Amino acid sequence: MSTVTTPARRQAAPASPRGASPATVLVASLLGFFVIALDALVVNVSLPAIGHSLSGGMTGLQWVVDGYTLMFAALMVSAGALSDRIGASRAFGGGMVVFTLASAACGLAPSLSLLVVARLVQGAAAAVMMPASLALVRQAFPEAGARARAIAVWTAGGAIAGALGPVLGGALTSAWSWRGVFFINLPVGVLALVLLARVPRSAGRPAPVDLPGQLAGVVALGALTYGVIDGGAHGFGSPAVLLTLLVAVAAAVVFLVVEARQKQPMVPLSLFRSRTVSVCVAVGFAINAVFYGIVFVLSLFFQQVRGQSALSAGLMFVPMTALVAVVNLFVAAWAARRFGPKVPMVAGQIGTALGLLGLLTVDRATPTALLALTVIPLGIAGALAVPPLTATMLDGVPADRAGTAAGVLNTARQVGGALSVAVFGALIGSGASFTDGMRMSLAVAAVLLTASALAPLFLLPGRRATAG
Repeated sequence: MSTVTTPARRQAAPASPRGASPATVLVASLLGFFVIALDALVVNVSLPAIGHSLSGGMTGLQWVVDGYTLMFAALMVSAGALSDRIGASRAFGGGMVVFTLASAACGLAPSLSLLVVARLVQGAAAAVMMPASLALVRQAFPEAGARARAIAVWTAGGAIAGALGPVLGGALTSAWSWRGVFFINLPVGVLALVLLARVPRSAGRPAPVDLPGQLAGVVALGALTYGVIDGGAHGFGSPAVLLTLLVAVAAAVVFLVVEARQKQPMVPLSLFRSRTVSVCVAVGFAINAVFYGIVFVLSLFFQQVRGQSALSAGLMFVPMTALVAVVNLFVAAWAARRFGPKVPMVAGQIGTALGLLGLLTVDRATPTALLALTVIPLGIAGALAVPPLTATMLDGVPADRAGTAAGVLNTARQVGGALSVAVFGALIGSGASFTDGMRMSLAVAAVLLTASALAPLFLLPGRRATAG
């Protein structure tokens, strides 16, 4: 499942600097996107091994996943402005250095708390790298046709990483150690930096960074995630949990006030006056919430309840990820052109919701092959709905707001993933048994996705559109 939305309609980028090799820039950028997408999923099947090695419970394991996703989501929009200010090559290089060092720190972490801290740093570095990597591609390919092909290759890097993540994580954990899922980033990071050293420095331009809004946003998301995770462990009536949730609400109010008053806000609230933007953001949030939350739950179920190895658990996701790649590349755009964007958006979500209901029947004794087939529909929503969702979102805003709109959509999707891991982890931790908590999570996910599927049907304009 792709983790990024690419702004498809923006004015032509400046020509690449003299002496730069477009292919070199593309490979370096692709490697950066590859490790960013990989680290969103590769760790899931390694969680039981991490918990056993570092003596961590459910709360700690949730933070191993959410520490990365939360910082990635919270900083992504502002990171685009930072990339513009200091230049894409400098932002990408600095982000890659920090990401690689943080990956080494994750692999060497002697305790769960230090692992979580390193994951937070990883997520922050990923947020800086993401917009810079795409900006580098745009600069290196000034001609529209070549740029479109290059962006397609860049996007494929993320899709491949998403497909490889569970399998690679399981293979490294089974054959070596969970620490290998982080060490694998080191040679990739070094290679990307070597290639980047051959590329002339990108020019910067004045770009405001909304520090008050950024700070309020980080506090709001961090406090909300912490409150949900801690509430699942200690009860939502705990004074500490209630206080944390109140901080989240207060910070969210401050964020809205700051964004409403800023001349150049991080998230222009005027975007949400568009019904199309509001619906697309909500649908993107729901799709990622279901996908990442259920992958987290199933990764634990396969190993902790069914007793499968990490490699076997990773292989369970192969049919699903294969479907995602095929549908994303060959079906979604055709369906949107043939039927308009509503049909694949609604069909994708309903298909996954039905698949989630099918998963309610699985238990410890379900045959492995049947279970792997039952997991397949989990990827339908992302594969079929996200491409037309992206196109509809970008068509719903002026061309000069496309980059901001894409950043807002990506942020909403990552926030959905972070919060669902917190919520579903709380459900499986507080249920009478793991299976009971898992079934409750599946039911919640099915209801969320069904409600989300109705939004495009009734709220989006009735026009037909294309998705590329």
